[in-house]
Amino acid sequence: MSLNLAGILHGSALRYPDRVAAIDGDRQWSYRELAHGSRRLAAALANLGVRPGDRVALMASNCAEFTLSYFGILTLGAVVVPLNHLLVASEIAYHLQDSGAVAVIARASLEAQVREGVAAVPGCARLIWIGEGEVDDLQSFRLDELLKTCSPLPDIAQTEIGDTAVILYTSGTTGRPKGAELTHHNMYENARWCAERSRSVMPDQPVFLGTGYVALSALPLFHSFGQTCVQNASLFHGGRSVYLSRWDPDEALRLMARHGVTSFSGVPTMYFALLRAAEGKEIHLPALRYCGSGGAAMPVEIMLEFEQRFPCRIMEGYGLSETSPVATFHTPEFERRPGSVGKAIDGCEVAIFNERDEPCAPGDRGEVVIRGHNIMKGYYRRPEATEEALRGGWFHSGDIGVMDAEGYVFIVDRKKDMISRGGFNVYPRELEEILYAHEAVREAAVIGIPDEEHGEEVVAVIALREGATATAESIQAFCRTRMAAYKYPRHILFRDELPKGPTGKILKRELRGSCLSPGPAS
Repeated sequence: MSLNLAGILHGSALRYPDRVAAIDGDRQWSYRELAHGSRRLAAALANLGVRPGDRVALMASNCAEFTLSYFGILTLGAVVVPLNHLLVASEIAYHLQDSGAVAVIARASLEAQVREGVAAVPGCARLIWIGEGEVDDLQSFRLDELLKTCSPLPDIAQTEIGDTAVILYTSGTTGRPKGAELTHHNMYENARWCAERSRSVMPDQPVFLGTGYVALSALPLFHSFGQTCVQNASLFHGGRSVYLSRWDPDEALRLMARHGVTSFSGVPTMYFALLRAAEGKEIHLPALRYCGSGGAAMPVEIMLEFEQRFPCRIMEGYGLSETSPVATFHTPEFERRPGSVGKAIDGCEVAIFNERDEPCAPGDRGEVVIRGHNIMKGYYRRPEATEEALRGGWFHSGDIGVMDAEGYVFIVDRKKDMISRGGFNVYPRELEEILYAHEAVREAAVIGIPDEEHGEEVVAVIALREGATATAESIQAFCRTRMAAYKYPRHILFRDELPKGPTGKILKRELRGSCLSPGPAS
C-alpha cells in the first residue's frame, strides 16, 4: 500500500491553493507556493544524484524553508534526517556518518560547523544553503537559486507505508545517539490524530484543524514534537503556521497577538517564560483557545496561572521520538486531570509493566510500554538495540509511570537518566565521555537538578586525578568546544570521590540528593 507523508502538504495545496500556509517574518507562503517549492527542490535533489531512499540531513532553525525542504525531501521519496542546529562540527559528522546521509540542507549561518562536519564524512559532499552560503564548488548550492532554475517534479514518489520517512536521533544513558526510523504511516497517522482528534471537541468551540487555525511554530522543528504536533498537524487540513526562529517569550507573545494565534504547543518551561514575560504588561490574546504541553511534567500551579491569565485550556500529552511522538493525550471529551498525561490515543495501547514485563495492577509503578501505529520500525542499523526496545511487541519507553483504573497515565520517574533542559534532551553518558577525555578528570558523572527557568539544569560532578588541577571555568571551556551550547554543564562540582555501589557503579541518586542547590559553578 502506497503512502507518502508529503501528501499532507500536497493534498492541502490541491484543496486550498491560495490559502496562507506559512508566515515567516514579513514573508507569507501560500499552499501552492510551498508545494511547488517542495516539488522544485525534489527535482533539484534528483538532478544532484539523490535517489529515493537516500538520507538527506536538514539542519535549520524554524523557518518556512525548513518546511519546504522537509517536504521536498519526502516528495522525492528520500528520507529526512533532521539535525539540531546547535550541534558542533564533531557531532554533525557523527550524525551524518551514522545515518549515511548523502546531502545536507542547512542554514547559511551554520556554514562553518557544517562544512567542518561534512569534510569528515566521505560520500556526503552535496551542500544546499538556506540563505547566502558560499557556493565555491560544484557540490555547493543555494536553495533559492535551485528553486528558480529547476522545474517541479511532476509526481510525488510512491513510497510504501512501511518505508522510512524520517530518522530522528535519540539516545538513552549508554552509547551514542541512535536514529529512530519512523515510517510514512507512523508520521502520517500521528499527524492526522493531532489534526482531527486532539482539538476536535472543545467544550465551547468545535475545532477541526483547518480554516481559522493559526499555530505558533515555536517548538524546534528538528524534534518530532514540533514536526508532528505543529508543522504536520497544521498543514493537514489547511491551517497556518507562524514561525519563531529561536525561543524568545517576548517575541512569541508579540507574534501571537499580531497574527491571531489560536494554538500554542510547548514544553512547560515555555509556559513559565511566557507568564514571566507578560507580567505587568497589557497583553491580550483573545484568539488563543488551545494549548498543548509535553516533554516534561507540567506543574499544576503554572497550568492554572496560565489559564487564568489567557483564555485557553492546556492539554498535556506524552510521547517520545520513537512514538512519532504522541502516545497519550488529554482530549476534551473526557475529564482533564492535572498531573496526568491523559489516555492512550486512538490506535495505540499503553500499559505499565513490571521488571518481568508483566502488566502491573492499576496504581502500581512500572515501566511505560506502548504499541500501535505510532511505534518506530526500529533504530537505524542497530538490530540489538531495536530488539531490546521492542521486545514482546511493546516499545519499552524507559519511563516509570502509573495507570489508574480509568486509563489515565501518570509519569512519575525516569528509568533513564536523560536530562530535559529547556525542552532539549541532554544525555549524561555522551557528556561524561567528553569529560573523561579531559586530562585532569579521573571520574565524572552528569546529572540533572530541578531549575525554575529551564526545567532541569546540567551538573557535572568530577573527581580529579591525583596531583592534577582544574577549575570549573576550564572544564566548561573544554566542554563548550566539544558539544552544543545547550548541553555543557552549567554547574561543576569537585569531589574527592564519587559515591559508588558494591559493583563500582556511581550512585547518581546520592549525587542528586547532595546537589539540589549547587549554586554557581565551582
